[in-house]
Amino acid sequence: MKRHINKIAIMLLTVATLLVSCKKFEDFGDLNTDPTKSSNLDPVNQLVLTQLRFSGELTINERTSIIMTMPLVQQIGGAYYTRYGFEYVKNRQYMSEMWELGYPNDVLNIVDAVERSAKDPLKTNLNAMCRIMKVYIFARITDLYGDIPYTQAGKGYVSGIVRPEFDAQKDIYNDFFKELTEASAQLNASKDNVVNDIFYQGNTAAWKKFANSLHLRLAMRLSKVDPDKAKAEVQAAYAAGVFTDAADNCITRHADVQNSYADIRGNGISVAINQYPDEGRPRICSTLLDAMSSANDPRLKPIARNYWVNPDKPSERLDVTDALRAANIPIIGVGPGKYNYDDFLGAVNVDLGGGRIVQVPNNGQKVQLANWMITNDAPYFHITYAETELLLAEATQRWGLSLGVDAKTHFEQGVAAAMKQLALFKGGPVLTDTQIQNFKTDNPLAPGKELEAIDTQLWIALLLNGPEAYANWRRTGFPDLKTATNAESTSLTTPRRFEYPLTETEQNATNINKAIANLSGGIDDWNARVWWDKQ
Repeated sequence: MKRHINKIAIMLLTVATLLVSCKKFEDFGDLNTDPTKSSNLDPVNQLVLTQLRFSGELTINERTSIIMTMPLVQQIGGAYYTRYGFEYVKNRQYMSEMWELGYPNDVLNIVDAVERSAKDPLKTNLNAMCRIMKVYIFARITDLYGDIPYTQAGKGYVSGIVRPEFDAQKDIYNDFFKELTEASAQLNASKDNVVNDIFYQGNTAAWKKFANSLHLRLAMRLSKVDPDKAKAEVQAAYAAGVFTDAADNCITRHADVQNSYADIRGNGISVAINQYPDEGRPRICSTLLDAMSSANDPRLKPIARNYWVNPDKPSERLDVTDALRAANIPIIGVGPGKYNYDDFLGAVNVDLGGGRIVQVPNNGQKVQLANWMITNDAPYFHITYAETELLLAEATQRWGLSLGVDAKTHFEQGVAAAMKQLALFKGGPVLTDTQIQNFKTDNPLAPGKELEAIDTQLWIALLLNGPEAYANWRRTGFPDLKTATNAESTSLTTPRRFEYPLTETEQNATNINKAIANLSGGIDDWNARVWWDKQ
């Protein structure tokens, strides 16, 4: 797979060259004026580019996941550059990156790829994959902002500059369900084979399950705002065939490359963490540690590790976890809204054996994500069997739906899958069936607390997928996160969305003002709620 990605990187240079005319986002309207549009660009290249950028593009993943959403849901924090999320310090630029880099690159390419492939009767599978990818890309954007340009976005109009209208999020979601249903049905193994596809190498059966599992994820977004619609779409997705095994997981298996802002072959999440000196890297938030520790979660020990802070390269630093535990130093993270240097700990000496004693300072005593989780070639999980099972558990519990098995079975299968998928990381832990069974025995679905248990496990399973963890937390309210305000905070509660870019408010005022009016409170503020985020 890594050779496959490196080979594809060469062909993507062609795509990048052809996209030079689509200059960096300065005026949204310019995206709709493309008189130099290539007439022979292969849509498969555009599909692959958007697939690889989704988890490989450094700026979006750094700003959106590491700086904002993972700290907002109290999975990580403590580092100075993560204060925007863990302390609620408003930064419009960081909230704008998904929009300003996504529309002129990912949206422009995938919309064009859908249109190009639709014109070729020999590319029906490619067209279906592009349609599914289009939904996947737009879903991440609308879930963060609310109403967005959708129907007119990425369209080329040679007649002049067009300011795209914003579509209501409700309408966008209705189209998502239509597109996923049609695209899933359109896939046919006897038709074109899209071998360069990053996700499944052209496997149409796998793509069907991906489309239907994405359909399930998005259907659950409506669980509070429109339960009847949510139930109907959940049942439709399940009937069409969702993930049934870990082999169905949608994963990008990145290359062992230290990403730059131009090279997208490595894992953008990992690089976003590792590009800073050790003392400046985020630590694991105590909220996550407490949830896992109280449940005696067997994932905690392999995930939360202590490192001697010199040298800075993760591959070369020294793991002192076991030595600290032997010295009765507990697992310590950073509290909500606090920096690595808050609650300062004096240095301790630990014995590594063989007469080697090292001094572990404050930062070394506060646990980080394990090395094996943040390598350049770490896999990126888009949608997994674990997530699918936990969503089915919630739907079954919430509405009493008949989705194959009862909520307890879906829950236990989801938890087991989430634990086992850690072994897919290079050097990741292989948890035993006994460890997993002990966890399930000790953590049953308690009456009256079923939804909290299910969605807390989903929050843990979505570690390293910040935008999705943030969306599911907003939808469900689980886990119950305590606010993390302090003197620097610009919000008294956990923010609920990203604010629109200033460039859009300046250049597309008429249309964006209509979208802002649809937000709760009618103000473009990060405390306003998107349509599906109902109290």
